[in-house]
Amino acid sequence: MQFPISKRRDGVTARTGTLRGLAASVLLALGMAAPATAQTLASLPASPSFAEPLGAAKPIAAWVTFCQSYAAECAVSSAEPARITLTAASWAQIVAVNKRVNKSVRAMTDMDHLGVPDRWDLAEDGIGDCEDYQLLKRHLLAAAGLPKRAMRMTVVIDEKGEGHAVLTLITDRGDLVLDNKTSQILPWHRTGYVFVKRESQDAVAWVSLGGVTSPAMTANR
Repeated sequence: MQFPISKRRDGVTARTGTLRGLAASVLLALGMAAPATAQTLASLPASPSFAEPLGAAKPIAAWVTFCQSYAAECAVSSAEPARITLTAASWAQIVAVNKRVNKSVRAMTDMDHLGVPDRWDLAEDGIGDCEDYQLLKRHLLAAAGLPKRAMRMTVVIDEKGEGHAVLTLITDRGDLVLDNKTSQILPWHRTGYVFVKRESQDAVAWVSLGGVTSPAMTANR
């Protein structure tokens, strides 16, 4: 099964095989037995913790541009579940996609890769920075049947005091974080990050998570 992606550059739509090959490898991984060392659903805390939105927030400028080029990726249906129900099957999907994308995409800043300070895309050429990893994970998980409404792009301040993007999964076991810095899936409050803002569940708008940051901050690691 393949998940074709179109990307517009200079008014031209270019299709690449990178995502199709990655999608196929992820599906292959999902069909295999999980190794004994894989993170288990039972390892998650018994008591769920959720990050509480604190009002409207201004989205990252590069996100707005991304949505203009990838409208389907930004569309949110209120008919979708607001939370992911974690089962053995859905957990296996999440673990496999998270590990495979982290392994398959080569990390590079947008300035080194594209000559621009910040651009969000789906790492079609196999190269990307933090937000590109997370957008690709969300795309693959949505294609596998998980509700996009429950997968929210999130901006944090990392351990170095720098802007960073992660993917928050809103689940019945709490808010869990997918990160390109580690393949360990952690509850949001155990990452050590300061959570700044994320996509709203019901609109293209973003919501504040309480972290204070400069208006010029970008997610770039």
